Amino acid sequence: MDVHVPRAIVQGLRLRNVEVLRAQDNGTDQFSDSQLLDRAMELGYVLFTFDRDLLQEANKRQQSGQPFAGVIYAHPFKISIGTCVKDVEILAHVYEPSDINNRVEYIPIK
Repeated sequence: MDVHVPRAIVQGLRLRNVEVLRAQDNGTDQFSDSQLLDRAMELGYVLFTFDRDLLQEANKRQQSGQPFAGVIYAHPFKISIGTCVKDVEILAHVYEPSDINNRVEYIPIK
């Protein structure tokens, strides 16, 4: 989880047995977006964010062919915490992290 993700989403996912690692807990809360994508890939995690700058970094990497851990993006003002938890949980159970490498998934799922 990127530093911009509210604790309520983290807690909701953990209550649903979705493995979550926050940047704050991993000592990466001061990392640049590029460094966060690299670290997530090293760990084999998909990175969830509300941060448009991180989304832009992922899109830039897609265009250049530079590999990155997959990203799940939600606009913070266009999704509720409950929907966010539900949709991330669905993606976590449907995909393996490697299935989303070099991709951006947008939620809410329609």
